[in-house]
Amino acid sequence: MLLPLFPRARYFADFLTPFEGVDGLEPALEAILATPDGQVNHEMVRAARASRVPSWTLRVADKSLRRDLVNLLRAYHRTVITPHEENIQETFQAERARHARTLLAEGTAGLLADLSPTVRWRHPVLEVPDYPAESDVQLGGRGLLLIPSYFCWKSPIALADPGLPPVLVYPVHRVLTAATAQDEAALHVLLGRTRAVILRAAATGVTTSEAARRAGVSTGTATHHTRALRDSGLITTHRRANNVLHTLTTLGAALLGAERR
Repeated sequence: MLLPLFPRARYFADFLTPFEGVDGLEPALEAILATPDGQVNHEMVRAARASRVPSWTLRVADKSLRRDLVNLLRAYHRTVITPHEENIQETFQAERARHARTLLAEGTAGLLADLSPTVRWRHPVLEVPDYPAESDVQLGGRGLLLIPSYFCWKSPIALADPGLPPVLVYPVHRVLTAATAQDEAALHVLLGRTRAVILRAAATGVTTSEAARRAGVSTGTATHHTRALRDSGLITTHRRANNVLHTLTTLGAALLGAERR
């Protein structure tokens, strides 16, 4: 049922990727159910013109069929996405940390220029050269929501309807790949297992309690190891609300990079 509704084509219905999804899965599913029937009909007819889809897809405006779709999306998420959600979230945390540093150091222009290899920033235009359809999106002061996607592999994509809030979905960077057993052994010899685990965790930004959980030690022990890593210049620590956040320094990132190589 899902494949025909999300075809690998130039277009699929915008109501299936609602703006409310920024608040999580359930708000997105509720928005799909609440989409006006007329909008669903219009978008599904457009989808049928863009690619060959079964005739039943034109009946998705029917509330009972849409309720079945929502239940299936929820089940699919539980079965396919949830088991890998921790790794996916780690990737997103690394993306946010990377962009935050770029924004602080180089401003908005630097952030836009560093979004993706397939995106070019030429003030005042953000160009996506390999986009599947040619179009201009005028922001008109509305702002642009940037959404890194774990499942968008090639060119960034946007909502087709220019009347919807401007959104650009782009492929998340996958620089921080999992270390091999040989890599782990080398770093463990240098730092010890606990500090090596905490150093890798700091690549995406980690609190002391999160570092303790990742390393399987107490919070007090994790504090001792983060202090040693900080004193060695491998991580830096910033207070955020009631927590402290540990992130890599340039030296720490270089050490992990050398490990990967």
